Amino acid sequence: MIQRLKQMLIKEFLQILRDRRMLMVIFGMPVIQMVVMAFALTTDVTHIRTAVLDMDKTPSSRELISKFTAGGYFQIIQVITSQKEIKGLLDHAIVRAVIHIPSGFEQTISKGTTAKVQVLTDGTDSNTTAIVQGYAGSIIADYSNQKLTEQMKKKGIKPVAALVETRERAWFNTNQESKYYFIPSLIAVMLFIFSLLLTSIGIVKEKEIGTIEQVMVTPIRKIEFILGKTLPYMITGYVSMTIMLCVAFIIFNIHVTGNILLLYVLSGLYLFGNMGIALMISASAETQQQAMLTSFLILMPCVMLSGFMFPIKNMPDIVQYATFLNPMRWYLEILRGIVMKGVGIKVLWPAVTAQAALAAAFITLAWARFSKTLS
Repeated sequence: MIQRLKQMLIKEFLQILRDRRMLMVIFGMPVIQMVVMAFALTTDVTHIRTAVLDMDKTPSSRELISKFTAGGYFQIIQVITSQKEIKGLLDHAIVRAVIHIPSGFEQTISKGTTAKVQVLTDGTDSNTTAIVQGYAGSIIADYSNQKLTEQMKKKGIKPVAALVETRERAWFNTNQESKYYFIPSLIAVMLFIFSLLLTSIGIVKEKEIGTIEQVMVTPIRKIEFILGKTLPYMITGYVSMTIMLCVAFIIFNIHVTGNILLLYVLSGLYLFGNMGIALMISASAETQQQAMLTSFLILMPCVMLSGFMFPIKNMPDIVQYATFLNPMRWYLEILRGIVMKGVGIKVLWPAVTAQAALAAAFITLAWARFSKTLS
């Protein structure tokens, strides 16, 4: 058996290495897509295009405006002189926010009463709008506290320390940089895409060009044929994963904080399950086009319902139950747990158990289906 499997593996690797386009797809595309998408997919909101309508034009109003630009979050690209200009700026998406400081702003503050500052935002992107409003609220609150302290000092009143002080700290991602969330997720997506597409197409290709019959008339057994067709793609999946982890470290400075050997072992479970799905696709498809279309039909729901783009807890209950059958959901938990949190099996065992059960189920179904097709 070992000798026959060895010959099958040699045949598959020669077939892969002979096709330069295939090599580019396996090793080049994951890196290119990960780098491009890692820069494109970000929830960090900076350099917010902002317009200012300063109706007061006093040192106090100018000081508040400087507070907005000091942090690097707001970028003032236009100063307007009337409220009529606001609608056009927001309608044409020239700016995302408008800061409106009314006349009498400094005078109101000096009296010790509350001055109102209006922040108008483009609400077409609700997530970005919420972040922009949070930034603006924080800046105005800091400015308000500063002015209150100054007034108390002028009146000879000793400033009273806040009764409640908030100290925030985000574990595992101190600066809340989105790259630490998206890049491990992109590795999971890339592995799923290429293990699914390449394996299913590689097997169907044998059917399409008629060489599968030539292979099956040899003494090779069905299990050896299936292993011979899937193991090369599993190995190339590991190679692609290693390259992507290196790129994540070199370009984005993302370290694997946990046990990297455990990560590779559990990634094998993920790839193994993906191979089972690919085998089921290849058993039912007669052409490479059919295999590719079926793969994309499975791919999109798996990505969308994995927790990559949207939190699973925000989904309807019935959809949350459906995600239990999604191998990418569990692998994302494993990947983020090991890469970002540095946790092990004691914490990840529910996800590992689910991943192993899905891999076993997919391989069993694929074996039954593929054996019937080859008979």
